[in-house]
Amino acid sequence: MLVYSPGMSIEAFNKSDACLVLANGQVFEGKSFGASGVIIGEAVFTTGMNGYIETLTDPSYYGQIVTQTFPLIGNYGIIPKDFESAACHVRGYIVRSWCEDPSNFRCGGDLDEYLKKQNVIGLYDIDTRSLTKVLRESGVMNGMLVSGESDEAKKIFAALKNESEKNQLLEKIRAYKIENAVESVTCSASAIEESAETVFKESASYRFVPVRSDGTKENDPEVAMKGGRGKKVVLWDFGAKANIRRELLKRGLEVVTVPALTTAEKILSLNPDGVMLSNGPGDPQDNVTIIEEIKKILEKKVPVFGICLGHQLLALANGAKTIKLKYGHRGANQPVKQLSTGRVYISSQNHGYAVEDSSLPEGAFASFVNTNDGTNEGLVYTKIPAFSVQFHPEACSGPLDTSFLFDDFVSLIHDHNYFRNYRATFQRIDAIPYFASTIRGTKERLVR
Repeated sequence: MLVYSPGMSIEAFNKSDACLVLANGQVFEGKSFGASGVIIGEAVFTTGMNGYIETLTDPSYYGQIVTQTFPLIGNYGIIPKDFESAACHVRGYIVRSWCEDPSNFRCGGDLDEYLKKQNVIGLYDIDTRSLTKVLRESGVMNGMLVSGESDEAKKIFAALKNESEKNQLLEKIRAYKIENAVESVTCSASAIEESAETVFKESASYRFVPVRSDGTKENDPEVAMKGGRGKKVVLWDFGAKANIRRELLKRGLEVVTVPALTTAEKILSLNPDGVMLSNGPGDPQDNVTIIEEIKKILEKKVPVFGICLGHQLLALANGAKTIKLKYGHRGANQPVKQLSTGRVYISSQNHGYAVEDSSLPEGAFASFVNTNDGTNEGLVYTKIPAFSVQFHPEACSGPLDTSFLFDDFVSLIHDHNYFRNYRATFQRIDAIPYFASTIRGTKERLVR
């Protein structure tokens, strides 16, 4: 990794052909792969060791420059069957190193080729640990990826050695804002939809079948689909990952996907037995119209299940507030504690906002909590047939531990009072102050 400093010759700085310019003025130079060009986005990091295909095709990453903290990415290539939507939605992609010769019996190409086809700029051969530390300490921030030898790229490289021009460039980077996020990605997964029979058959071949709350897997499709047969669910698509629909189909539910800006009146005219609020990108508070439409659905007492952005929108529709996290939760190793059982699950997550617990309205109770930082990871509503989680129970490439929540949705469809008597019988835990106080107490005892 080469970080630009004043006095360095532009020839030395431009030895490679790509760099990341952060809004705080730091510059990380590396090498280019994928497409060439210049883009601005929100720089974030994800800690997943695998699942990079799902990351690239997850609509929730719209507008973001994604850094993979795991050092080697692309070793099993690109597998279209694992796509979460029909397109790549990241604004830019940063890795320590990428595999030029992937090996997998389902491999359909390499990472570089895929990024080129999707016109996504890639940057590699930088110290991703150093970049991640910056984002952890300072929080997510905007950044600019510069790649190739276009006139625009050459102009930016030259501007980096001139303090006045660099400051103008940084002002432009800081001014960037992700806008119209949900509208830009809605129904991106619809193009790769498959039938319920195909979904279950292919899932069974890889043991990716429904997982019950006791951890057992249900391999018999007739048993797995029995509860949902004859029931219709509307998947309200705010940038849905394809696997949400797959998990609903595995339970025997009929799934009708509708775009983000569909009205409540239109949804209710479909006579749904339940409504699924999907994941999606951006600031949840930007979706004012959608929140108002969700309120109309709730008035009709239709069972609702929300995931990620859907979790936040459901909370906002009920009067709660959301906050932006310093660097978010992105990766497949986020621990969440279920407050009704005390059990801790490892979950997959991708979000930069959270529901503020202190703002919860009457009848809304925390059901899951992040054991790292104590933020809300799930809600249950006792006055309306609704519940939601911040993490991804449908996650590919895993963990699969919490996919039983789709069974809870089927139960809620059959019994609208399923959560009426919900109680959080276990205490929440926040690891950061817990360990801080433990360490402080140990030091005090040692002093004495």
